[in-house]
Amino acid sequence: MKHLLDGLLPRLMPGWVAGQHFLCVPHEGKSDLDRSVPRKLAAWRIPGDRFVVLRDNDSAACQDVKARLTKLCVDSGRADTLIRLVCQELEGWYLGDLDALAQAYDDPRVCAPAVRKRFADPDAWAKPSVEVQRMLPTFQKGQASQRMGQTLRDAGDNRSRSFQVFLAGVRRVAAEMGWQSA
Repeated sequence: MKHLLDGLLPRLMPGWVAGQHFLCVPHEGKSDLDRSVPRKLAAWRIPGDRFVVLRDNDSAACQDVKARLTKLCVDSGRADTLIRLVCQELEGWYLGDLDALAQAYDDPRVCAPAVRKRFADPDAWAKPSVEVQRMLPTFQKGQASQRMGQTLRDAGDNRSRSFQVFLAGVRRVAAEMGWQSA
């Protein structure tokens, strides 16, 4: 996810530089995220910084996951943290923008009309990574996140509702902080 965001955010938020305007902190799975978020949020000392917690939903109950993450943030003194869930896996965002996926893998078959119809609602797929792997046998999660960070397009071009909501939330937080894009 970090690789994707490091490539995607500077393209969709003109003027943003990774490590300067945003910092993606990777975690080793959901349990690591749950353990480290409270410590990291409570220890952060730069005034005015805002936080976004993003994680795969992986077929869990969305409201329960979001409520648990929200409580962790509130208990850490960061009630203004934006919580966003990817439905169901990051690869759902890839299925939401088949043109970007085709570009990333130089394979126009990926965005054929039948494929578009099949993935009309990418967030509804329980295991989008399996579907991407079926279409693209060379698919590897780490490499794909780097490629898609360079090709994934704006929310209006992506059928994934979770991608649209994530990007709208990031833009709202940026606007609240007074960010003016270059």
